[in-house]
Amino acid sequence: MAKILLVEDNEMNRDMLSRRLGLRGYTVVMAMDGESGVRMAVSEIPDLILMDMSLPVLDGWGATQRIRADQALKGIPIIALTGYATAQDEQLAMDAGCDDFDTKPVDFPGLLAKVKVLLGRAAVS
Repeated sequence: MAKILLVEDNEMNRDMLSRRLGLRGYTVVMAMDGESGVRMAVSEIPDLILMDMSLPVLDGWGATQRIRADQALKGIPIIALTGYATAQDEQLAMDAGCDDFDTKPVDFPGLLAKVKVLLGRAAVS
């Protein structure tokens, strides 16, 4: 099953998402800030990244841009997770290099559908 990097600073969100994804057979590795998220992306080479946008040390926009700048990582699908739900926030995430966008609190079935679609696209590429 696919490996997902969850970059999330909120412990409750990390716990909920990692458990629910794990129950569906995904391997979940986690980082608590954008800087460690970039390092984990390099060391783990995940199949997909769930990126919180409001992170300490390096925010999700900056972390996404750094991941996209790395030749070995640039094809990994990234879903932005944020509590900000405006069209402008979504556009900022897409401009940073995210492939999709989801708001918090997370609607898990909706997020899971996006994960499956992006993993399917990545497998075809």
